Amino acid sequence: MATLYDAPVDELVDELASELEDRLDEPDWAQFAKTGVGRELPPEQEDFWARRAASILRKVAMEGPIGVKRLATAYGDTTDGSNRYRVSPPDSTSSSRNIVRTALQQLEDEDLVEQQHNRGRVVTAEGRSLLDDTAGEVIENLDRPELERYA
Repeated sequence: MATLYDAPVDELVDELASELEDRLDEPDWAQFAKTGVGRELPPEQEDFWARRAASILRKVAMEGPIGVKRLATAYGDTTDGSNRYRVSPPDSTSSSRNIVRTALQQLEDEDLVEQQHNRGRVVTAEGRSLLDDTAGEVIENLDRPELERYA
């Protein structure tokens, strides 16, 4: 049986996003909000909210217990220094914590993630089952011979 560790990340997140798209509601403000300080425009993907939620669910399953701050740092970006002359060195910036927090709250409402006291969030048994089932489907649909042993 395949687990989320066996499936390629891109295909797993794509498939998981298509499953979460009808379960999660994108907030009204999400189409106008930037994903972080280092960005100039909001995301252009049609299914951005479902993709980010799927990616967050995978990260919580792999690195949990994990909090909003560490997730925002993981989705962060780098800036090129000052805007005018580019004389200051690059600096790292974190992503929008509101996007991460809202996605986590929606995943909690779907019983895929739960809070573990004050340590952060962990994936539930239902969330782990969804991830593993999706990973099994991804591996079955791939045309990569090196992954056949996991199917």
